[in-house]
Amino acid sequence: MFKGANRKVMTRPKEGDKVLVRANLSIYEPRGDYQLIVEHLEPEGEGQLKRQFEALKQALSAQGLFASQNKQSLPSHISRIGVVTSATGAALHDILTVLKRRNPAVEVVIYPTQVQGVSASRQICRAIEIANQRKEVDVLIVGRGGGSLEDLWCFNEENVAWAIHNSVLPIVSAVGHEVDVTIADFVADLRAPTPSAAAELVSQSQVEMLNTLLAKRDRLYKNARTLIKELQYQQQSLSQELHAYHPKNQLRQHMQRVDNQLTAITHNMSTRLMRAKQSSINLSSKLSQFSPKALLKEKQQTHSMLSQRLTQAWQRGLEQRQLTLANASHLLDTVSPLSTLARGYSITFKDDKVVKSQKALTEGDVITNRFADGEVKSTVK
Repeated sequence: MFKGANRKVMTRPKEGDKVLVRANLSIYEPRGDYQLIVEHLEPEGEGQLKRQFEALKQALSAQGLFASQNKQSLPSHISRIGVVTSATGAALHDILTVLKRRNPAVEVVIYPTQVQGVSASRQICRAIEIANQRKEVDVLIVGRGGGSLEDLWCFNEENVAWAIHNSVLPIVSAVGHEVDVTIADFVADLRAPTPSAAAELVSQSQVEMLNTLLAKRDRLYKNARTLIKELQYQQQSLSQELHAYHPKNQLRQHMQRVDNQLTAITHNMSTRLMRAKQSSINLSSKLSQFSPKALLKEKQQTHSMLSQRLTQAWQRGLEQRQLTLANASHLLDTVSPLSTLARGYSITFKDDKVVKSQKALTEGDVITNRFADGEVKSTVK
């Protein structure tokens, strides 16, 4: 076997082991010997196991056991770790060593089981079942140290695959070395290349814990400050609202509105009064042009003048009439019987009628003789 092919050999055969090889037959000419140039080597029986492995892998994959949506995430805080492995194996020692170094405070619960042999797969399934029933851990590490394919075969059994798939607890597989791949690795929620690596994955170092605590403390402080600011803002808003709805402030606001309305009313009234005053002035100016006082004065003047003229005309008419009356009176006096009587004559009346002739009188008639200074009754004889 040349060096390049030798690197690919996964197992190192010991004296007495049976192996299967794939090789090229050649002749070593200097000695005339036949020789086999080996390209691949595996223990006898591994070929059949690998075929079984691939068949089971395809069957379980088709049933969805490897699907990512079926994987669980590890808890953010792990305080108790369960380990399903041999109580006397190197894997447990490596796991405990790493956990003690990284975080001595973490608790470990061991579910001892065989990890090699005919009954190993059943014991592994039972240990996983017990851990799920007790619910005393946060996560399970299921694994063992390195070995041949036959040594690790219990982790390729179908019952172990289903036990891991049905587990409520998150499971980290840690079987063999990094180059070893089992069915359990495909089904588990998380695969670790070695048991030590599994302990690293599920534990948090003291420094990491401190950093995590500090980060959480900072986030807590930040959230607290943010919450305090929000509460202060809410308190301020509520205080302002409460202040705004306080009866005293409500009264002040109402009084302010009343003052504003009074101011508006006063201004409105003043404006209206000014407009009314200006309108009155304008109307007075227009009215003065058509004022009856001036017309009355004019009419009074006309009346006074007409009255004066009438008085003058009346006086002139009266004087004229007085003169006419005086002339008529004089003329009347001239022809008046009284004037005749005053000159010594008398007038005889009979039955209030003037007697113009003696023939109108008979004996016994009562007659009245009117003189200028009186009357005398007499009887005709």
